[in-house]
Order: sequence, then structure tokens, then C-alpha cells
Amino acid sequence: MSEARDETVVFVVEPLLPQRLRRPSDALRFLATLLVLSAVILLMLVAQQTLIGLEQDVTEGTDRAPALLAGIATFLSGAAVLVVPTAFAVERVFHRDGLRVAEGLIAAILGMAGSYLIGQWLVTAGPDDLATLLTGARDLEPLNALLSSVIAYATAVRISRRPTWRALMWTVTALSIFSLFTGKQITLPSAIVTLLFGMAVGYGTLYGVGSPNTRPPGNAVIAALRKLSFSPISARRIDDDHQGSRRYAIGLSDGSSLDVTVLDRDRQVAGLPYRLWRRIRLHSETRRRAIRSLRAELEREALMAYATQAAGANTPRLLGTSEIGTEAALLAYEHLETRALDQLDDSEITDDLLAQIWEQVLLLQMQRLAHRRLTGDSIHLDREGRVVLTDPRSGEVAAGDLLLRIDIAQLLTYLALRVGAERSVRAAAGVLGPDALGGALPLLQRIALTRETRAALSKNKELLPGVREQIEALTPQAEVEEVRLERFKPRTLVTIIASTLAAYFLLSQLSRVNLLQVITTAEWGWGVLALAASGVSFVAAALMIRGFVPEPLPLGRTVLVQFASSFVKLVTPPAVGGVAINTRYLQKRGVPPALAVASIGASQVIGLASHILLLLLFAYITGSNTTTSFAPSRGLLVAVLAVAVLIVILLGVPPVRRMVTRRLKSLFSNVVPRLLDVLQSPRKIAEGFGGILCLSLTFVVCLYACVRAFGGDTSFTTVAVVYLTANAIGSAAPTPGGLGAVEASLALGLTVAGVPAEFATSSVLLYRLLTFWLPVLPGWASFTYLQRHEAL
Repeated sequence: MSEARDETVVFVVEPLLPQRLRRPSDALRFLATLLVLSAVILLMLVAQQTLIGLEQDVTEGTDRAPALLAGIATFLSGAAVLVVPTAFAVERVFHRDGLRVAEGLIAAILGMAGSYLIGQWLVTAGPDDLATLLTGARDLEPLNALLSSVIAYATAVRISRRPTWRALMWTVTALSIFSLFTGKQITLPSAIVTLLFGMAVGYGTLYGVGSPNTRPPGNAVIAALRKLSFSPISARRIDDDHQGSRRYAIGLSDGSSLDVTVLDRDRQVAGLPYRLWRRIRLHSETRRRAIRSLRAELEREALMAYATQAAGANTPRLLGTSEIGTEAALLAYEHLETRALDQLDDSEITDDLLAQIWEQVLLLQMQRLAHRRLTGDSIHLDREGRVVLTDPRSGEVAAGDLLLRIDIAQLLTYLALRVGAERSVRAAAGVLGPDALGGALPLLQRIALTRETRAALSKNKELLPGVREQIEALTPQAEVEEVRLERFKPRTLVTIIASTLAAYFLLSQLSRVNLLQVITTAEWGWGVLALAASGVSFVAAALMIRGFVPEPLPLGRTVLVQFASSFVKLVTPPAVGGVAINTRYLQKRGVPPALAVASIGASQVIGLASHILLLLLFAYITGSNTTTSFAPSRGLLVAVLAVAVLIVILLGVPPVRRMVTRRLKSLFSNVVPRLLDVLQSPRKIAEGFGGILCLSLTFVVCLYACVRAFGGDTSFTTVAVVYLTANAIGSAAPTPGGLGAVEASLALGLTVAGVPAEFATSSVLLYRLLTFWLPVLPGWASFTYLQRHEAL
């Protein structure tokens, strides 16, 4: 219980502040340094020749340095690289900051031990290319232990916060690197990696052991309030707000109360990864600055609070702001006895209350103020039942139309979650009018809503469509212009990363192939057969599509569509591009969208079943005939068992089981009736099933001919097993056309089957040239022709 002994002493009821904190900023710096280190290593491996040339230039430049200068630098750096950290430690101990020095020593020990262990691993068992880059093919340490420990120490003691010491430390570090270069004791890649590794160890140590807590305690908050001419007599800590800021309930001598929010500097980066992700992913008008200083955060919240008051909205009045030293700031609001909307039962939310909420939002909209967090924890009711809007920190002054419309969409969705779509839309239309709701209609997207609302929608997937239907019923003539908020989907980012890795893999494979030897030794008669098989595969794909569509389709144009899909696969994953373009083709032929999707789905389902049966058949034949050199039947058994165990584990997780059940139900509810229509025609059965079988066999023949073209004597059934397995892996890969995954799987499978590695690589590259790259040009021509004739 809080009490005041006299006019100057106020006891603050709050939990003891921890002595040490793990600051989010240290964790972010640690992760950022690791990310930069990984990027640098990857760049080094990709641009090895360029880096070697650059190092030669640097080495040549250091060799031209005067011997006297090199000697002085070596002498100074050798002593100063230890003297400067020691002097800083002594200075900190004299200022009673010895704990920081202890943290630095821990980081130095970890840096030295880590660099030694990683260096030993690189030399004995690590990637040869990386070890050669870091050592220069000489007897050197891959990571300089002394330099990494010094950098780790300097980072952990936060020497960067002291400008003089920082400049001195980096000067000594530069001299040390220069002397190591002149003495041929370090390479340029090693110097870069050592610096980044030391910084990573320093930041990791800071986060692991924590930092001294510099947050001002409650009595500092009381002192700051007195400077604002308040007379506090009691204070107690209450629950933090949704951003993790401290809050205090303050009692004043005149009987009134304050709600004080404290902004701590070390909390400014809390949630930064999420804000950065939103900033990158969303278009500019919907994003806020990911990083703001303490002062900017204080000014932003104060400005929004004053603006909402001026707009006439019912909000707690901001009575004062102040900095608390250099590490925090406060905002003092008048205290109102309220209950959050989240604390009310759904039955307590009446139509009159809904109207009041929208009236408050209308006041903000009229002054172009975007609240940006209209949820149940920021909408309150006072004792008289009036609506009070709180939490202005996320808002925007002079907001654009898009932000104002997002506010409406957010509140519509939240209230619909509480009272249903019909009541939510009706209440909003009664205050804002149908036109305002029509403007918010295209913003009813999950990505536009708050994180809490998106989580609630995941349990009620039919809510947003229901809200849209209610709005469309009010404004049936309104033209709804689509608003694209996302710059890209997460799937796109995965595809880009996977494609980059796949391209690196392919380039490394090409660098190992002797093109002259390939041209002179290949039997190009087999190459002609491979080319013919690749061409026939497009006819087989067309027959497969025709077989699963009861409506008549011209063979020639359907073949052109398959060529066009090979062009689309250049920029889409293999399981996406072909399905999309064939579905579009069927719709243009007059097939209803639902039936078009069902037809392509039926072909995919039967194709998958056929693929599995063929894999089992060829694996059995291969295991029976060639158990000495290649016995995939045993490997196949292990793979099947592993897949079965994985399926059992996944289906044992209720959310995964429900997701799989729901998707399979939606798939088969459309596919099975379509499949029954096809089964009534023997000609369609022959076309569909024959096309699927022919499609798989033509690809097997193509790969087999490519292997024989380079002298491989592997059996046809073995090649079939390799192809069917690799094709399944490539279909699951997120890269365009399974790029990288298909090549790696095929090359590995052929190598295991006994084909020499260099010939296996050449065979795979020829196969992919004929089936993936060569059809791109005729595919582009087909795509253009079909679009011009409105067939796509």
C-alpha cells in the first residue's frame, strides 16, 4: 500500500527492478553481425577470383610501404593492441565500473577460444575453398586469435560509446592489420571475417550475461513529475501497455490521479524485426518508421494526444511530458475510471454503444487522424457509459486516405468478431454512411489488420467474406478498386532465396564440366533421341489434359499451351505455373472456373498416383535385376518407411490433421465428380491415362538417352527410378522449374547408380537443357500467340 510520510518522500509500490537486463538491441546487433558475416562468406565463395586479385593488389600496396614505416607500425600496433584495452580497463575500474571490464574479459576469452576452434575445424574438416581463402594456401590461422579477442573485448565493453577511445581503438586495429599484412601473417578475407567474428562474440556476450539496468526507478518518475509542478503523494506500478512500456498510477495531493507512461530507451528496439518486416513487405503509405529515437517517440505520442483532444474525441487529456535523465521519458495523462471493451461480454455491446464508437472514430476521420490501433484494448467505457479512445502512440497526424480507410476496415473487423458482421456493418453505415464503407471494402484484407485481429481471424475464416457481403449489399453499385498492400508474399522471398542458391549450385557444376571434352566425346545420336523424346513429352501432356476434360479441345492448340507452360515455369515453381496456365486455357475455352480447376486437379491426382506406381514398379524391377551395383529397392523401402513415420507424426498434431483434412476434402469434393464424368468415355480414359504414362516414359527415355550419349551403361529401369525420385523432389522445390533441386537429385542418383560424377553432371545438364531451357523460346512464342488470339 502506498503512503506519503511527508511532502517530499513518496513510497513507490513497484517490483524491484532487475540488476541486469538482456537488451533487445544487443540481440539484434548480434543477429545482424551474424547475417553480415554469412553474407560476406557467401560473397567470398562466389567471387573467389575477384577477391584473390583484390588481395594481391592490397599485398602489393603494403609491400611498397617504406620499411621504416612498416617497422614502426609493427612495433606500435604490437604494443598498443594490448595497451589500449588495458588502459580502458584501468579507467573503468577507477570509475567503479569493473563489472563492464569483466564482461569484456569474458568476451575476449570466448573470442580467442572460438577463433582457435573454428580455425582448427576449417583446416582439418571444413570446406576447402573457404580454408584456402582465409589462409591464402599458407600455414596461417584462418582467424587471428589475438585480433578477434581484442575486437570482442572492445565490443563487449561498449567502447564505441566513448568517441575518443573508439577512435584510438580503431586506429590501433588498423595498424595491427597493416602490420599483419606486411608480415604475411593474415589475408584480406581472414581480416574481414576476424573483425566480424569478434564483433559477433562481443554482442553475443553482452546479450548472454546482460547489461546493467539503467532504467530510472519509480522515485525518478516522482522527481520528474514534481518538476512539472505536480504534487504526487502515492505511486504504484500497474500493467505495462501493449508495447511493453512501464505505467504508473499516481495519486496527487488535490485528490486527482494521473496515469503515467514511461518510455525507456532500451525498449525502443523492442519488436524491431516485426516492424522492419512490415515496412519492407507493405507499401509506403501503410508503414511507419521502424526505428525512432526516444525523443521522436515522445514527440509523436504527445502530438497525437493533443491532436485527438483538438478534434473533440473523448480521450484522456495529456497533462505533461518530460525526459527522465538520458534513458527515459514520461507522459502524464489524466486518470479516467474506465473498462476496456475487451473486458465486456459480447452481450453488453449494444447498438447504442456501437454507434458511440463510430461517432468517436468519425471525429478523428474528419480531422484526418488515423488511430491505427482500434482494438478492444484501446476502446474503453467510462463510468457514465461514454466511449473513450486510448493509446494514441501508434497514430498518424494528417493521414492519407489509405490509412483512414484501414482504420475503418480494422474497426469493422474487430466489432464483427464481437457482435457479428451484420450488426458491425449496420452500425458503421448509420454513422459513416455507405460510401465510407464502400471505400474501406478493398482494405478488408488480413495483412491490413493488427496482429491480434489477424490471430482472431485465423479461427473464423468466414468472417471477412461475411463483412464484405454485408457492405456489398449496402452499396451494390459501388465500383471496388483493388488495393494491393503487399509488395510481395513470403512465398516470393523463399523462391528468390532458393533460386539464388540453385543458381550458385548450377554455376559450380558448370565450372567442373569440360565443355570441349563433352562436345568431342558425346555420342550425338543418342542426343537426337533425347531431343525427340523431349518434344513428344509436350504432345503427351496435351493428351493428358484432353483426357480429363469432357469438353472437346483441339490437339494443336493444347500442345501450344503446354509449350507456353514451359515458358511460365521459368519464373514459377513447377507445381504452380503449369496448373495456372492450363486452368486459364480451359476457362477461355468456355469451361466454368470450378470445373476447369477440377479437371486440372483430377489430372494432377491421377498423375501423382501413376508416378508412385511407376516408381514402385521400376524400383522392384531394378532391385531384382541389379542388386550388385545399385539396389534402390532397399533405399526405397527406407524412404517409404520414413515418409510413413513422418505422415503419422504430422497427422498426430491436431492443427496439421485438420488442415490436411480440410484441403483434401475441398480437393476431392470437386475432383471426384469430374473424374466420374471422364470415366464414362473410353476414349477420354485412353487419352488421359495414356498421356500420363507417356509423359513419364518420354522423360525417362530423354534422361536415359542423355546418359548413353556420354557413355553411361546404366539400365533403363535404374534411370527411371532416378528420374521419378528426382522429379518428386523437384516438384516440391520452391524454385522456378525445380531449378537446383532437380539437377542435384538427378546427379546424385546417377552417381549412386554407378555413373562417373563428371559424366553424370554432363548428362543431367544436357537433359535439363533439352527439357527446361530449350523449350523456353518456343514457349514464349506460343504464349504470345495464344494471348494474341485470346486463348489465354
